[in-house]
Amino acid sequence: MYQQMIFVNLAVSDVAASKKFFTELGYTINPQFSTDDCACVTISDTIVAMMLSKEHYANFTQKEIADSTKVSETLICLSAESREKVDELVDRAIAAGGTAGKVQDYGTMYGRAFDDLDGHTWEVMWMDPSEVQG
Repeated sequence: MYQQMIFVNLAVSDVAASKKFFTELGYTINPQFSTDDCACVTISDTIVAMMLSKEHYANFTQKEIADSTKVSETLICLSAESREKVDELVDRAIAAGGTAGKVQDYGTMYGRAFDDLDGHTWEVMWMDPSEVQG
């Protein structure tokens, strides 16, 4: 069965630094789709983050590239299997040079956020499975 994928493309100042940062979070770099101008970060079987140098990113848009350290361009939210896994991932991001963001605790939903080295905001969220009925 076909699994639809999402490719999040982000402009970064330093591709090598982004590779190191996301590797320290526990993700892998797919060398088949990575170059000096692009890091293909595999988050899951269906989620890939493409860290593109600003010059390379400019090839895909006619719009001005946002300075994500000054303006919010997007909020990327990843699910986690538990509250502890939320904390583990965000703590690793902070240890790798990321900036701590907002904590949200609603009991049945818990999340924390961090900004990566280029200021892109990543939220990590857990929701109590008993509250999410499909």
